[in-house]
Amino acid sequence: MDNEKKIKANELAWAKLSKDHYETYKKRLLDPNTKLNPLVEEALGDIKGKKVLHLQCNTGADSILLARKGAIVTGVDLVEENIKYAEQLAKDFNMDNLKFVASDVLKLIGKIDDQFDLIVTFDGVIGWLPDLRLWGKVIHHYLKKDGVFYLHDAHPLALVFDEEQMTKGQMIARYPYFGKDPDMDPYIGGYASEAKLAENYYWNHTMEDIIMGLINNNLTLTSIKEHEKCVDGMGGDVVDQQGLSYYKDFLGKIPMALSIKAKK
Repeated sequence: MDNEKKIKANELAWAKLSKDHYETYKKRLLDPNTKLNPLVEEALGDIKGKKVLHLQCNTGADSILLARKGAIVTGVDLVEENIKYAEQLAKDFNMDNLKFVASDVLKLIGKIDDQFDLIVTFDGVIGWLPDLRLWGKVIHHYLKKDGVFYLHDAHPLALVFDEEQMTKGQMIARYPYFGKDPDMDPYIGGYASEAKLAENYYWNHTMEDIIMGLINNNLTLTSIKEHEKCVDGMGGDVVDQQGLSYYKDFLGKIPMALSIKAKK
């Protein structure tokens, strides 16, 4: 199966979660104290008035949280059902400073005419993309001069180990760090929806893949941070008071999340 068919399978799989995600996140957004991942909140700081492109926005909950910070937001997602529910979520909360576009991120060029002060993508996203060279090209295309790109995602090293064994205190390499073929899972969901039977594909990317996907597209790295905890839902068996997660036997021993900033 080629990558196009795998991406289509992912689109169909994520569409099965759209309604559940909408309902889950609507409940969370009813609480005015709901915030972004605290690591993301700290890194972004004040974004009031900035034009923000949010890549892989799912059903739009984090796009709304970005807009609540005063940004003018455009959210993009592969799944049309996600975009439908994102637009509904924006209506539910009377948000008029954001809009949504249905598109494969790697095919986005030409579908939006604007350029942005800030492009963001975070929390379990880049593994759904097979080609980070094209990803970097899209980011460069849509950033204004001196614009900033921000990524926050699972650390590539953390994705090597068997999650179930980690909860038992054993660090066993299950997924090849240098593997180029995606991991196929017959189920999807589980963090904001019950897991559903739906074939899907996830690509592990090395640190080199991520960094060179940006550098090779004339983006200048300005910051790299590695975190010993990640947001709940991206791994771990303990959740702290901030909503950050880690494996109780491995806190401080492996990086759980990665943040990168780059400038055009």
